Amino acid sequence: MARILITSAIPYINGIKHLGNLIGSQLPADLYARYQRGRGNEVMFLCATDEHGTPAELAAAKAGKPVGEYCAEMHGVQADIANRFGLSFDHFGRSSSDQNKHLTQHFAGKLDDAGLIREVSEKQVYSNADGRFLPDRYIEGTCPNCGYDRARGDQCENCTKQLDPTDLIEPRSAISGSTDLEVRETKHLYLRQSAMKDQLDAWIDSKTDWPILTTSIAKKWLHDGDGLQDRGITRDLDWGVPVKKGDQDWPGMEGKVFYVWFDAPIEYIACAKEWADASGKPDSEWERWWRTDKGADDVRYVQFMGKDNVPFHTLSFPATILGSGEPWKMVDHLKSFNYLNYDGGQFSTSQGRGVFMDQALDILPADFWRWWLLSHAPESSDSEFTWENFQQSVNKDLADVLGNFVSRITKFCRSKFGEAVPEGGAFGEREQELIAELSRRVRTYEGFMEAMEVRKSAQELRAIWVAGNEYLQSAAPWSTFKEDPEQAAAQVRLGLNLIRLYAVLSAPFIPETSAKMLSAMNTLDTSWPDDVAEALNALPAGHEFSVPDVLFAKITDEQREDWQTRFAGTRD
Repeated sequence: MARILITSAIPYINGIKHLGNLIGSQLPADLYARYQRGRGNEVMFLCATDEHGTPAELAAAKAGKPVGEYCAEMHGVQADIANRFGLSFDHFGRSSSDQNKHLTQHFAGKLDDAGLIREVSEKQVYSNADGRFLPDRYIEGTCPNCGYDRARGDQCENCTKQLDPTDLIEPRSAISGSTDLEVRETKHLYLRQSAMKDQLDAWIDSKTDWPILTTSIAKKWLHDGDGLQDRGITRDLDWGVPVKKGDQDWPGMEGKVFYVWFDAPIEYIACAKEWADASGKPDSEWERWWRTDKGADDVRYVQFMGKDNVPFHTLSFPATILGSGEPWKMVDHLKSFNYLNYDGGQFSTSQGRGVFMDQALDILPADFWRWWLLSHAPESSDSEFTWENFQQSVNKDLADVLGNFVSRITKFCRSKFGEAVPEGGAFGEREQELIAELSRRVRTYEGFMEAMEVRKSAQELRAIWVAGNEYLQSAAPWSTFKEDPEQAAAQVRLGLNLIRLYAVLSAPFIPETSAKMLSAMNTLDTSWPDDVAEALNALPAGHEFSVPDVLFAKITDEQREDWQTRFAGTRD
């Protein structure tokens, strides 16, 4: 049994996320976690809310609530939506936890001991209108690289170029919108990433199975221009992890907090301690996942994230871990995704454009969305959500192929043999051909899932569903029954066992529907089909079942048009 640690990029606390955020990290991570559990492996799947920094303060101010109260409330909201989407986290933590605070301060102390932190006197933007220093993300303006007019002072979300606030054209305060800004001097701590360039370069080179997208982004940040730069890890803010060196005060850093990019990824580790503490488990239980001197040397660690998060997770967070000199588990595989766009443009919170996670669940069950998003995952390039494509994919794949198969075979059996698996005779040549095809396809499916090839996995799963439909159409037990009821019974027995097989194979993609299929087949047997022929005899003759309700109702043209209008938002 393998041990697999899985983390997905932790979402900001500032509001409910859209479908592009979901497919960019959490949903494919859940797919992989469910698959690995289905194969009998031990999985630790962790995520959390990212609660420090500018987004939290701005959102809390907009909501008229203290930032701590706002974060607690939104954590509950995000946890609930994640649960309703079937995201099977072992723990969904909070970066504002005491565990993360102590661990962040611990790492800072270790990095300082290693000579990897330096104090810098720097000029920082001060807003006279707001009466405060503005951290990079509090400053907006036009990107000098691509011309995007909503670039932040740390990075342009459009072209991903790393920026300083002074690089922006026509900068303004993200709090008040004021352009009455001036530059003042302040002191901050910097992580000496440049001192670790060669070590990071060698580490990245050792990851020969990383996706091209991941490696190319990391290498670009390492080598383009002036190469990897030292990075500030503190900010003049009230909300955040107080700057300390372990449990000691840090002279000259009073009143400052660690920059969110520094403490947020440390939450991946702290989240495991939150899990252990919440469960009353000893520290050894979480340390066996994260410390190679405590048993994590045999763990495979996989991260999932959107391409905009790649630089921090391939360079800055590894610099923190490597620089500490301690035996922490490093990521083995980093699966990154491109962007999902919405109907000819981008998702936009401010414009109400696109479908957000809570809205999606208001109009359709989670499995409709899970299937479409995963089968159209933006792996090799950006992809686009359109209502026409969504309707077509749901109706053809889920309703016509899988749902129709389950409905036809269960209803036919009930009408001719009752609600129990009929005995019938032995499987014939047609059945053996199907078993051979499914055996090949299941192994192919496993290969794609192990490789985290999300779209190819979905295509192969659909092909497995199609094979059953084609068999049913070819065998035509409703015709066979007229001449040879015993042979028809064997065909039906195979068909009912296919439903259980499909439920097991499909559970990573559509877990709620999978559970309905297993319930209809009156079985708790979720054993993986290592031997397909054996799996297709799992439900013996006489085993009772029930005909399920319609698994997937088709999306009508009227519904599609209504949703298309409702979620169009306002365009610039």
